Amino acid sequence: MLALVAGSRGAETPVAAAEPNKPVANDPALAPVEDAAGLPRVLLIGDSIAIGYTLPVRASLRGRANVHRPPENCGETGRGLRQLEAWLGAGRWDVIHFNFGLHDLKYLDTQGKYVAPAQGKVVSSLPEYEANLRELVKRLKRTGATLIYATTTPVPDGTLARIEHEEIAYNAVARRVMKEAGVMIDDLHALAVAKQSELQRPKDVHFTEEGYRRLGEAVSASVVTALPAVRR
Repeated sequence: MLALVAGSRGAETPVAAAEPNKPVANDPALAPVEDAAGLPRVLLIGDSIAIGYTLPVRASLRGRANVHRPPENCGETGRGLRQLEAWLGAGRWDVIHFNFGLHDLKYLDTQGKYVAPAQGKVVSSLPEYEANLRELVKRLKRTGATLIYATTTPVPDGTLARIEHEEIAYNAVARRVMKEAGVMIDDLHALAVAKQSELQRPKDVHFTEEGYRRLGEAVSASVVTALPAVRR
């Protein structure tokens, strides 16, 4: 599911926009990681879907890489631009696997509450999403890490504050940006669509335990592909 192109896990509830970015109490995926000496450092950046596959990736790459992630839901691209330096910290990263999308295409009302699309405004329009992604990639490239972008997973029918299949347009934008930047793509969308009824919860962007395990396998495989090219 990897191509080199030239270039909380439960159902969401209608809460304030800032709420999904708060750490989930006692979630081990958000706990700090103590590096094992001599292993490359990997950073996973993403929303609750990425939180869901963090532990499977850590388990899969144990002994091969130190796998970190920010201690929060990374949310939309705008939040990524504001928080990226804090997430990167002062250490060196060998591989950065990242995604933004599901929080960009959600709809909020004027109070920042999740609402039906007809009652709100999308967080990031496609042009805004593209501009933000380009800036994020520019900043991430400065780290010297190998970059891998994960496509945004499906939006099922009936999902709160989102429109079914709208991720397809956002993924098309992301693919164009990554192609131009020479960033590898981990196609989690294709993986999820192929067995969506088995892996994803109905009327929910989130996944079953098996779904997160399968996503974790794909992420781990993409990271392993990148590790040999990393300067140690």
